[in-house]
Amino acid sequence: MRQILLLTIGMFTLGFDAYVIAGLLPDIGKTLRISASQTGQAVSVFTLCYALAAPIFATLLSGKSIRRILVWALAVFSLGNGASAIASSFTMLLIARAVAGIGAGLYSPLAATAAASLVSKKKRGRALSMMLGGMSTGTVVGVPLGLIIAEHLDWHATLWFITVLGLVAMFGIMIWFPSFPASAPPSLRQRVAMIANGRIAAIISITFLTSTASLGLYTYTASILQNVADIQFITPYLWAWGIGGVVGSFSIGALIDRTGRPDILMTSILATMAFAMFSLPFGLKLPSLSYLPFILWGAMGWASQTPQQHALLQLHPNHGAASAALNSSANYLGSAVGSAFFGFAMLAGLTASQLPFAAGCLVLVSLLGQWGIISSNKKYRKYAKRKNNHLDL
Repeated sequence: MRQILLLTIGMFTLGFDAYVIAGLLPDIGKTLRISASQTGQAVSVFTLCYALAAPIFATLLSGKSIRRILVWALAVFSLGNGASAIASSFTMLLIARAVAGIGAGLYSPLAATAAASLVSKKKRGRALSMMLGGMSTGTVVGVPLGLIIAEHLDWHATLWFITVLGLVAMFGIMIWFPSFPASAPPSLRQRVAMIANGRIAAIISITFLTSTASLGLYTYTASILQNVADIQFITPYLWAWGIGGVVGSFSIGALIDRTGRPDILMTSILATMAFAMFSLPFGLKLPSLSYLPFILWGAMGWASQTPQQHALLQLHPNHGAASAALNSSANYLGSAVGSAFFGFAMLAGLTASQLPFAAGCLVLVSLLGQWGIISSNKKYRKYAKRKNNHLDL
């Protein structure tokens, strides 16, 4: 359990860093004298490098000690955040965020795989939800704390604080985490085969579309609040989103272990997320309901990752690290695409108040795809049952 806790602390730091940036964008824009759509690209470059780092470095570092890889990942992550804190130009900030993204992209999927390998199969869902719970706790605790630090000092101080947290997690893993080799990743041919597998490609596509809508929209939370209801103090809404994330990420694992049907749970998650996004602009105009869409959105967005990882681990139990890396890459690639897409949409004339509707439509597309996955799973189970019965005869 101590090892899982150490991994969770690292995930907390990653969640803190990934999501506090959205709240710091207005201050960063003022300091560097750039627009909201430009500052949003600081999120895009972080998440893009996050998405690409996992599959690339998983191959290069195969057979190495997991503890060593996790330590180096957090060292790179902390270096990137320290460089972000001293960035004096937009270009320097983008480079620093890219470095931080590489460290985060290497750490996150490996931490999830390590957590799953440290527990029995019956507790795998809870272990995976602990990892996502660490990230979501980083938002509910870290994001408001980071914004308070920025308010009393400046945004540079918040990034220095994240740098220190990353180093604390790094030294904790260095001292107390067990040393065992990372499982050998699949060959290039096997990786292509995994992506070409229709069932895996479908799951990855749903993850990509969901994160494009959810994480991409989150990047422009401040702009949405200001445009829809002239709300300048955004911290309570980010807090509501984070609280929902904690509830969703910690509870979904137990539901998966109890039901054994991550595909059905994913359908409910997507339907609820679409409702939250479509109702967000209306809820902001009603004080008694203004926080509810953010709570639902956060809960469903964070809960969506565990069923996907669980489904991929069921399909490829011998290549858990590669499966988790694929899902993590799709998640953060979607975030990068979403941040860029919504930023360009605003440059093209779409108002911030219209962004939730666009995101909701993307979630509906994901929901249609998820229904297709459920239908395919039913056919596969019937085929497998008939085949087993034939072999018994």
